[in-house]
Amino acid sequence: MMKRTVIGMGSNVGDRAAYLAQALMLMAERVGRVVQCTPVTETPAWGFEAPPFLNQSVLMHTWLKPLELLDELQAIERELGRSVKTRYEDGRAVYSDRTIDLDILDYEGVDCHDKRLTLPHPQIPYRDFVRNELSELGIHIVDEQPSGTFRLEYNDQ
Repeated sequence: MMKRTVIGMGSNVGDRAAYLAQALMLMAERVGRVVQCTPVTETPAWGFEAPPFLNQSVLMHTWLKPLELLDELQAIERELGRSVKTRYEDGRAVYSDRTIDLDILDYEGVDCHDKRLTLPHPQIPYRDFVRNELSELGIHIVDEQPSGTFRLEYNDQ
């Protein structure tokens, strides 16, 4: 059975638009059917000093389970030259430049708190550009709590 998922894409090095287009093509081949894409937007780097990102969110129907989807997206990132080296400062992971970043923002009906994956993506409420992209896809944050918990609701729910 196909499930809806939303993937956030970003790139801030090299031919950023080409990396987004290549990632979209590979996701369509290996992850599921593309339903809708937001326009590409440019945003400042979030959480570190770096060149700006091109960002886009994609609503898809997928046959993969959440962790299978994560594995496939990470394989696509590696194929497109993403370095998986994580640098730490003061015990915290430090963001870095990337050819492509593919984040699962939501997976329909799944609330996940696995060590590899948290759904919905916990940073959504803090990133205005992601909130705007979700809104363009007809997805809205509901039940937002001071603790940081929230749900996403699709317009057709």
